[in-house]
Amino acid sequence: MLKMKLYVDLMSQPSRAVYIFMKNNNFPFETKRIDLAKGEHRTEEYAQINPFQLVPAIDDNGFKLTESVAILRYLSRKPNVPDHWYPKELQAQAKVDEYLEWQHLNTRLNCAMFFQHKFLRPKMFGVEVNQKKVDEFQSRMETTLEQFETIWLKDKPFLAGSEITIADLLAACELEQPSMAGYDILEGRPILAAWYKRVKDALQPHYDEGHKVVDIVRKKFGGRAPGSKL
Repeated sequence: MLKMKLYVDLMSQPSRAVYIFMKNNNFPFETKRIDLAKGEHRTEEYAQINPFQLVPAIDDNGFKLTESVAILRYLSRKPNVPDHWYPKELQAQAKVDEYLEWQHLNTRLNCAMFFQHKFLRPKMFGVEVNQKKVDEFQSRMETTLEQFETIWLKDKPFLAGSEITIADLLAACELEQPSMAGYDILEGRPILAAWYKRVKDALQPHYDEGHKVVDIVRKKFGGRAPGSKL
């Protein structure tokens, strides 16, 4: 049987989540890098893999699938993947799904947009930081982080209960993004910091491997976008 193909750019949060999951669960796969900065996702060739021209995507011996949540659910149902990632038991699975539905307009949107307005757009287009947008999404992100601690992690070690799930993996990858724009999500948030350590420890060494590019950007720029007046 041919290896599964995984199409990713590891600057992409959901790309990192799928990559780390596949590494952690010993999937035989071939990494196909799609460089978003170079526009490689816009090619006709890649459109045959993902008509939305986004990452990640997989090709499982001719079965093509897009959208990180769908991919992670699909992979979780493969043989020999531990049940805790996406439990078969109805109510346990529903608690994972509850976070996966919530995160789109909260963790994902607010962290990503803060990063884009504070760092990515000024870096890519050489424009000044739109401070109004930065302030807006920082406020929204901080509300999300407060809810993360007081609601999602209330009285439990992981987002959906006592064991790590795909919800935790997706969340951790999203929460790495603001650090590249110089924002420390863990400062003053001990519950979040303890959860973050548990997730990282459970996913090593693949967590650090999947975040090498994030660490490079964080160390190189320290949250300052080249060409901006930060």
